[in-house]
Amino acid sequence: MNNFFQPGKDKIMTLRSYNSFRLTLLIGTVFICGVAEGMLLPLISALLDERGVPPIINGIGTTALYIGMLAAAPFMEKPMQRFGYKSFLFTGLMLITVSLFLFPLYINLWFWFILRLAVGIGDSMLHFAAQTWITIGSPHEKRGRNIALYGLSFGLGFAVGPLLVRLLVFGLPIPFITGAAACLVFLIPLLLLKNEYPETLSPDSRSEVRWLNRCGQVVFAAWSGLVATFGFGFLEASLNNSFPIFALRNGFRLEDISSLLPMFVAGGLLTQLPIGVIGDRVGRKKLLPLLSLLGAGAFVLAGVFSFSFYGLLFTLSAAGMLIGSLYSMSMSYVSDMLSRSLIPLGNILMSVCYSFGSMAGPVAGNVLIGLVPQGGLFYGISLILILVALSSTIHQSLRANHNRMDQSGYPVD
Repeated sequence: MNNFFQPGKDKIMTLRSYNSFRLTLLIGTVFICGVAEGMLLPLISALLDERGVPPIINGIGTTALYIGMLAAAPFMEKPMQRFGYKSFLFTGLMLITVSLFLFPLYINLWFWFILRLAVGIGDSMLHFAAQTWITIGSPHEKRGRNIALYGLSFGLGFAVGPLLVRLLVFGLPIPFITGAAACLVFLIPLLLLKNEYPETLSPDSRSEVRWLNRCGQVVFAAWSGLVATFGFGFLEASLNNSFPIFALRNGFRLEDISSLLPMFVAGGLLTQLPIGVIGDRVGRKKLLPLLSLLGAGAFVLAGVFSFSFYGLLFTLSAAGMLIGSLYSMSMSYVSDMLSRSLIPLGNILMSVCYSFGSMAGPVAGNVLIGLVPQGGLFYGISLILILVALSSTIHQSLRANHNRMDQSGYPVD
């Protein structure tokens, strides 16, 4: 790696080249993680269903991946401070790769539950290291764009993953081996990266600033961003899990569901990068509440036109274009309000909030479908997005008042 740090003009160019290489590799790693996750969810559910596993048990098994992510999240910060971004990325991707190779060796519900748990832990390690490295390593004026690329790459990977299920026609091991081999393609180049470390607290302050205290600092500084990540988890999981139930109960065919559900994701992929760039220019504190309100309006319209295939096609596409990038925008928004030393902990709390939202979404969505069969699901999502917009607006108002008080020395009427 010494060639990246030669003096003079060449040093600047090689540093730029290295930074571009690092960003490209991080984005590629996140993409392949999305492919693995997008492949595993439908593939394992289908294989277990073919073997007569009851749907409820099958569904509980699916939660293993999210349980692994949620269980690992609180324990990420200190190990990454000790071992660095590169080590965390490599270990996380290695855990996913080895698990994929092991899946076809023994077809058993509990064995696969443990492997999915391991994939969830590896997924959490990989995302935590990648998003923190991208956030801290990006200049402020390009942070939104780079995080948007992160979100875009995962979304594309998640969309590509289910296509690997078709490889089952060549034999059960083939999709797993293909996914694992793709992970290896990105695993080896990770060794070329220079290991870097997040900022840590000074030894003097370590005894005074406890972990819960620092969590309180993050929540106080960026609570509206955490509400936004919870909201996106709620939205995404309720759509993926509850929308098919809503559609079947309202006379839509399976073919209609397969056409409608991807429209939200497709809309988000189209606008992910432009919204990230716009956020860098006009400010995410203005953009986040505006897009959340517009997204809420799109879901209200989805409820109104819930009887119409083309009405849902249009409104879900519009909603995806408006708030399909809410998670990546929230990442940038939170990092804007935190010091560099608190960004890793902020990313952990965002992951926790997203996981809780993902767990709450399907439960609330199914309850709303029972209460209001036609549009209840969409009205519930719109209320969550209104909450996101209000929390962001209130938070920014409180911060502005606090800053004025600091400057003047007394409260401002």
